[in-house]
Amino acid sequence: MKAIIAKKVGMTQIFDEKGTVIPVTVVQAGPCIVAQIKSDETDGYNAIQLGFGEVSEKHINKPKKGHFTKAGNPNKKHLREFRVDSIDVKVGDVIKADVFVEGEKIDIQGTTKGKGFQGVIKRHGQSRGPMGHGSMYHRRPGSMGPTSTPGRVFKGKKLPGHMGVQTVTIQNLEVVKVDLDKNVILVKGSVPGAKGSLLKIKQAVKAAK
Repeated sequence: MKAIIAKKVGMTQIFDEKGTVIPVTVVQAGPCIVAQIKSDETDGYNAIQLGFGEVSEKHINKPKKGHFTKAGNPNKKHLREFRVDSIDVKVGDVIKADVFVEGEKIDIQGTTKGKGFQGVIKRHGQSRGPMGHGSMYHRRPGSMGPTSTPGRVFKGKKLPGHMGVQTVTIQNLEVVKVDLDKNVILVKGSVPGAKGSLLKIKQAVKAAK
């Protein structure tokens, strides 16, 4: 299982050999350092823990600092864990953008942008009522089942509320280009999150058919 921590830089577009425009997201992938290895024998499951991002010593707490010192690694700003089937790395190894190659399929996990409190039309894509003055029904959530049995609102009813800031994974994204000198990966299409947000990139779990 290939995995790396990345930071979303932004979106742009490139041209292929035929002159077709390809929208791509630029992500800074690594370099990441292997901070810890978990195995079935010690932890009950197989996983690797990666550290990413430079940070000064005064901006890191004692538990995290001790975690890196114990492994003999430099301090890193972010720590993320990836479950793996088999472990082919060791503590202290550096993982860079070239862990993925052009044309490979990947899964990217990130936190979506926060939209604040939104109504059902924007939050759930529901349709509005007529906008004429006499309709008296424009952007409300719809019937709540009054005067009926059981006479209450069911759990899960799509209502207005906080939108965004959710963990989302987009599967089977294509790696368009890998620039090892800049530790940058160009991914076809969009990925979750705002510019500068953290991403977890893994080898695609499901192969696109």
